Amino acid sequence: MSDTAPFVRVSGVSKIFDGDRAHGSIHVIDNVSMDIGTGEFVVYLGPSGCGKTTLMRIVGGLETATDGIVDLAGERVTGPDRHKGMVFQAYTSFPWLTVYENILFGTKYRTDINDTEKAEVSRHYLDLVGLGEFSEFFVNRISGGMRQRVAIARTLAAGPDILLMDEPFGALDAQTREFLQVQLLEISRIEKKAVIFVTHDVEEAVFLADRIFIFSARPATIVEEVPVKDTIPGRRTLETKETEEFFHLRNHVRNVMLAQTKAMEMIDVPTGDAE
Repeated sequence: MSDTAPFVRVSGVSKIFDGDRAHGSIHVIDNVSMDIGTGEFVVYLGPSGCGKTTLMRIVGGLETATDGIVDLAGERVTGPDRHKGMVFQAYTSFPWLTVYENILFGTKYRTDINDTEKAEVSRHYLDLVGLGEFSEFFVNRISGGMRQRVAIARTLAAGPDILLMDEPFGALDAQTREFLQVQLLEISRIEKKAVIFVTHDVEEAVFLADRIFIFSARPATIVEEVPVKDTIPGRRTLETKETEEFFHLRNHVRNVMLAQTKAMEMIDVPTGDAE
């Protein structure tokens, strides 16, 4: 990281969810700090249920930290707004609108551009995700992978400063998932926006990330920061996954993850069944 102020600064963030009388409170995140640079692609990797999605939601203003602060572009994060674009695993399209109309909807609350510019922006992102020929299709007539491309394009059309992605490819088949991974890297290269991408898939994390933050079993702390870009520099393609550098880094990250997944399984064992 450079000496200039980071684009995202997470400082001492902890999160405790209040429980009920039977279960008590749940400590999800414990004193996490990190800096993310402008245009950097960061992956949050950890076992399911460890708290990585909660941290991303805190960065997006959808959750409030119990302790600590988050700054985005020098401003304190106090809630959601169009400057923080979210893409989820579930397809978030409007079935009564066409592909183009769904993307255009992303510009609805923009006051920095007029209607003509909104149309131009929507067409730009329609083409960027490769759906120009499907512009007049209703979204219930296209595949799941295409619907996720619509969601990404609509989010970008809103003009966010950062893209927050919560396992967006988790429900897709392997071939479609690989295709969208490559496309997302290309979009990231062109748009130069900061990205926080949440996954528990090791290969996906290593393929996409400039840096990986590996989280512990709950409550989440940073177990290791992996500077992927230092090991696998340059533009990535599917052939990158066949290289020796990728193979060794993937295995290292997988071993770290395996230990945390086992720890998470112990946490999630019902108290009455634990020995």
